[in-house]
Amino acid sequence: MPEILEVTSLRPAPGRTPEDFVAANADINEYLKRRPGFQWRRIVLRDDDTILDIVAYDSIEHARAGAGGITGEMGDSPVHAAIDHSTVDWQMTTVLQHIE
Repeated sequence: MPEILEVTSLRPAPGRTPEDFVAANADINEYLKRRPGFQWRRIVLRDDDTILDIVAYDSIEHARAGAGGITGEMGDSPVHAAIDHSTVDWQMTTVLQHIE
């Protein structure tokens, strides 16, 4: 089964911390849990204070639909105010190898 990763790098909005960003995601986390094909999510902090938000899905179709709902259905989420939108880099990637 393929694994598709939605990988977003971003910085918090001015005056916000990475912890503020995580807290603002409570409703997004619940939304993702309801999405078809959702597998897992990780929010990580790099040494340069860039946040990587990684969401795994079982297909590109499910990944695109889930991502589209973040700005559509979840457009009123507090998470949008916690992001410096000029720093966002968003990509869909296909996992080539997975080792456990």
